[in-house]
Amino acid sequence: MKKLDEASAETPVDFPTSMPSSSPVLATTKAKVSIEPFTEPSPQEIKKESNPFTESDWRMWTYAWSGFLLRLMLVFGASFSVYQYLAQREEKRVERTFALIELWEQPQYQDAQKALRQRLVQVHDRLKGQLSAAPTQAQLEFYYRKVGTEAMTAADSATPLADVQANFDRVLYFLNRVSSCTTTNLCSKSVTDEYFRDYAQTFWGYFSGYIRSQRRAGSTTLAESLEKYLKADAAPAAPAEPAGSATK
Repeated sequence: MKKLDEASAETPVDFPTSMPSSSPVLATTKAKVSIEPFTEPSPQEIKKESNPFTESDWRMWTYAWSGFLLRLMLVFGASFSVYQYLAQREEKRVERTFALIELWEQPQYQDAQKALRQRLVQVHDRLKGQLSAAPTQAQLEFYYRKVGTEAMTAADSATPLADVQANFDRVLYFLNRVSSCTTTNLCSKSVTDEYFRDYAQTFWGYFSGYIRSQRRAGSTTLAESLEKYLKADAAPAAPAEPAGSATK
């Protein structure tokens, strides 16, 4: 032991004076990147669109103008078709109106309206003394209604009331038919007004009082079409003379 200690004392031991240091680590050089938001187009921004009518390519130009002309032709064709359809409908209305005019010219209606007119003249001659020299419009209307009511109700040996009623019914039936055809737009209103309106107003001026009395008695729809037709534009004027022929 003692020898070992001496040997240890004689032989110096070299101890490291410092700890070994590690190799220096170089810091990684990072590239400087500029991060900026992507630019998005605004939805309100007006984008310039290509105009095929001003394209330099003759094919695009031809296609554009061909399509434009085709649209014009389609619009014109549709407009013409609508016009033709309306014209045909009006032509049909005029045809129906002239068919009624031809029917009115038949003896059954002409004889009925002439007989009814003669009846009104007879009553008018009997009652004209009750009318003042300068009557007002209201007095005239009342007088004409009275003449019509007397013609339909007053007994007369020369003209039986049954015949008067038959003539009245025949004329009223025809006027209702004309009025219904006009108000439902199946007949031409302009032609109907020109040919029948004056006569219809005169007829209503004389017989409206009698018609209303018949409605109160139970015939609630009597002459309803005629009244509707006359009131479509304006109130009918009082007749100036007994109802005559509607033939122009």
